[in-house]
Amino acid sequence: MTNRLLIGRCLSALATALIPTTLTLAVLRATDDGAALGLVLASEMVPLLLLLPAGGVVADRLRPERLALLADLTRCLSQAAIAAELLLGVYRLLDLALLSALAGAAIAFGSPAVPRLVVAVVPGEGRLRMNARIGVVTSLSAVVAPAIAGTITLVAGPGWAAALTAALFACSALTLGGIRTRGAAANGPRAPFLRDLGDGWREIRTRPWFLTSVLGHGVWHFMAGLFLTLGPLTAVRELGGEASWMVIVQSGTVGLVLGVFAAPRLPVRRPLVAVQAGAACYLLPMVALAVTAPVGAVAGAYGVAMFGLGVLSPLWETLVAEELPETALGRVRSFDQLISFASRPFGLAVAVPLAGVTGSAALLLAGGVLVVVANLAAVAVPAGRRAGTGRTPAQAAASGEEAVTPAQPPVRRRR
Repeated sequence: MTNRLLIGRCLSALATALIPTTLTLAVLRATDDGAALGLVLASEMVPLLLLLPAGGVVADRLRPERLALLADLTRCLSQAAIAAELLLGVYRLLDLALLSALAGAAIAFGSPAVPRLVVAVVPGEGRLRMNARIGVVTSLSAVVAPAIAGTITLVAGPGWAAALTAALFACSALTLGGIRTRGAAANGPRAPFLRDLGDGWREIRTRPWFLTSVLGHGVWHFMAGLFLTLGPLTAVRELGGEASWMVIVQSGTVGLVLGVFAAPRLPVRRPLVAVQAGAACYLLPMVALAVTAPVGAVAGAYGVAMFGLGVLSPLWETLVAEELPETALGRVRSFDQLISFASRPFGLAVAVPLAGVTGSAALLLAGGVLVVVANLAAVAVPAGRRAGTGRTPAQAAASGEEAVTPAQPPVRRRR
């Protein structure tokens, strides 16, 4: 089952990463209107953000493999319809936008089910390694997918790239849908939808470390939006051109993959501290870019920051699965994903206007400080220092210590 899970997530990640390039090239063949391109690309995001809370509730009510199956089948049909139109020479922007919106709705319901699927299939001691492997395939997919989509589009047309995406989603649906997990125990009548939603929020509210961490991650995504907008502008104008930006980006890619590989091998005793410190590393490239450091320095700083992200992602997935009840995991993670999905596009949108008011250097320096403060704030929460260490407050009190030292080696030290 674990191999089926990994293969299914690999196929889904690759299919997901193919979509932006395929849609971009398809729209550009139909029109050179940047607003039209923005509309099509944003059409997936709007229903995704609106429906994620509902998706979290549904993810906690249904078996996760069934939801993954339905979500990937829906995205398969969406991409198949796009492929059919493009292969027939039809480039209707409204159709592309509506089909993208359908895919966004499917993501809203399928994405919160993935953490539950990992918990249901993988034993506790193997979850960090599985989350790291999923992180590796997701990162590599993000690197190779644009090249695959671009090559197919140039050789055969965007319709064939969309057809490949549909086929990958079909294979992912069949793979993940073939996993069998236990059904939820029947404990009387099901609670009303809004009550379930409120119960999910209470799970978050009673864990200040989680809420503070998620908000810190939201700040990280917002700052990433600023950096990814101002970075190429600065590289082109002051660091030697487009090649300089490509060096920086590739350095980040290498750092990300190395971080994901390293995560399950590091002797992490306080996982939340490692997670939040990894996010705080984004200070480095923002400062390097603000002072217009040489390309090598910016690339190195960005590589370190993305290494921190690579360590962060699997540790965070595993930590949340350990610390929160499985019955609420979909709702809790949907809130987490909502903050992350919303923050980066907002940062991309406001980067240039804000830089016009404050100046790029001041904005990047202030953003770097803010990302450190926002993420290290979670470490200051006493319960956050205990998260993932295997110690309860009562155990810490009985020993006469602050609850910051793990009573036993956590799963992150397993080989």
